[in-house]
Amino acid sequence: MGFSSSKGHPHKLKPVPLKDSRGTTYAAPGFAVTLTRSCSNPGERSVAGNPKRFLLTGGAGFIGSHVAEALLRNHARLSIVDNLDEFYSPAWKKANLKSIRKIGPFDFFDQDICAMDRLRETVSSVRPDAIIHLAARAGVRPSIEHPRLYEQVNVAGTVNLLEICREFQVPRLIFGSSSSVYGAGSQAPFSEEQIGLRPISPYAATKLAGELFCYTYAHLYSLPVMALRFFTVYGPRQRPDLAIHKFVARIEAGKPLPIFGDGETGRDYTYVDDIVAGVLGALEYNFASTKGAPFEICNLGNSQPVKLSELVRMLERAAGKKAIVQRESPQQGDVPLTWADISKAGKLLGYHPQTSLEEGLKKFVAWYRATAPGLRA
Repeated sequence: MGFSSSKGHPHKLKPVPLKDSRGTTYAAPGFAVTLTRSCSNPGERSVAGNPKRFLLTGGAGFIGSHVAEALLRNHARLSIVDNLDEFYSPAWKKANLKSIRKIGPFDFFDQDICAMDRLRETVSSVRPDAIIHLAARAGVRPSIEHPRLYEQVNVAGTVNLLEICREFQVPRLIFGSSSSVYGAGSQAPFSEEQIGLRPISPYAATKLAGELFCYTYAHLYSLPVMALRFFTVYGPRQRPDLAIHKFVARIEAGKPLPIFGDGETGRDYTYVDDIVAGVLGALEYNFASTKGAPFEICNLGNSQPVKLSELVRMLERAAGKKAIVQRESPQQGDVPLTWADISKAGKLLGYHPQTSLEEGLKKFVAWYRATAPGLRA
């Protein structure tokens, strides 16, 4: 793959069975995790409960729908908040909700996280034991065109959730952040301990701002918050604007693939099942071991970056078809590399990704071919 760590040697990842804090093995969503109450101090209420009430924002989307299914498989009481935004087809999101419903019952609230009064009513009714906040305006390039919209949704919307947590004393918030916060100048592999982050797109800036607000509320109000930096997530139901979905669609249709730049940019592609395992681990984490404010940041990646040119070759093998490559100029906002140091997530969350890129691409191609044309690109 051609990437070396800043320490001068290749960064290797050895597959390790996923386990929760009690040693139960994860096996992909549907994981054999029992969410039971586990309190280290009298009167302390941990997020692990039997059953627990979770409010999931963005639950009709790509990552959110997979998290929702995993929670229901673990017998959680689930409420989903999603406004079915038209960034891509709402029909896809409605189909995701239908798939979730096959796993188990849940309450759905068609709401915008920017509408504080309605959000307050929902949380007052649900009284969640934890909020998993994945709703966001996504996409690096669109954020350059609409920075105010991204600030409104990703920053102000997140502050709304934090205020709700403070007002209703929600025991825990999980915040879906992004590898884009590392910008273009961070040392590889990217560590949560790096300081002086310089995001290079409005989207990345809003995610970093969200993290800072989360820390502030953890400090001021002792609100336990886990911020999870997702690295280039792919898998079934992936958004149509993302590279793997877009490329598979074009390979299948015999259309050219737009390759921006020389193909040397690298991405730490992470299969969605592994991301879900990290989210479940964050719900289990005991903040009693955290010094100072109850706030942590963890990278969730695969820790094996792949160059864009190699990704195309791997997609060709997975699809059994040759790609037509069309070279384009580099785009603003794109970083040259993403590469997660996942040692902290392994230690705190029991996070050890199980799906190789080769295996994940085969699964994605199979999903794409089995999915109705109106529900994929």
